[in-house]
Amino acid sequence: MRNLKLLIEYDGTDYAGWQRQPQNPHQRAIQAELEKLFSQLLREPVEITGAGRTDAGVHAVGQVANFITKNDSFPLEKLRYACSRMLPKGIVVKRVEEAPLDFNARFDALSRTYRYFIITEPSAIKQRFATYVNPRLYGVHRFDVDAMREASETLLGEHDFTSYSKVGARKRSPICEVKSVRWVERRGQLMFEIAADRFLHSMVRLIVGTLLEVGGKKRSVAEFAEVLKARNVDCAGAVAPPEGLFLWSVQYPNPKEHA
Repeated sequence: MRNLKLLIEYDGTDYAGWQRQPQNPHQRAIQAELEKLFSQLLREPVEITGAGRTDAGVHAVGQVANFITKNDSFPLEKLRYACSRMLPKGIVVKRVEEAPLDFNARFDALSRTYRYFIITEPSAIKQRFATYVNPRLYGVHRFDVDAMREASETLLGEHDFTSYSKVGARKRSPICEVKSVRWVERRGQLMFEIAADRFLHSMVRLIVGTLLEVGGKKRSVAEFAEVLKARNVDCAGAVAPPEGLFLWSVQYPNPKEHA
């Protein structure tokens, strides 16, 4: 018996998200593709646990996952090589390694870090991995990044994030602790980074959509702060498209389990 830990990168454009879709078997999911391959290689049913359940169209460069296998003989390097040859286009297993039997990629994570990329000029290449937003649609020539920074800092700490969660995803607790936020502006590209202990469904995309309204002078920083207090998703802005969002990294207590 062994517990295998994976570091995974994927282009989510053509997938229905991380989580397998048993109710919609025609839809391709990252988790399902990995489980199919490892079950085939190890000749036993495999169930993979991911650190983050990314939505349809969302990417990852640092997704962490694990699974338990009874197969003690299949070499790790051979597994990684098989992944490089047999996984469908857009999914790469960057690392396969042994982990303690009690390691769980989801429940052992201290935090996850997401990054959202925005371009303000159209690009045939970049628009697969960044969202094109024309500031003129908001009535401005450029986004007020300083105001967006100030507004995003009101998210720090532990809060009820009901206002930033889709209505159909309210079965879990809405309480999340945001540990850090930052905006980076460089050569016509904006990057928003947020780290939290957990995320609700579409939380990052709803936050980005609302922050863009701040940057476009449609809301003040004070009005943005009121959205969180309202605990009502109708008060938030539009959901930002998925193509700009990446699960960037996952943090664990033990440095050896950090990816």
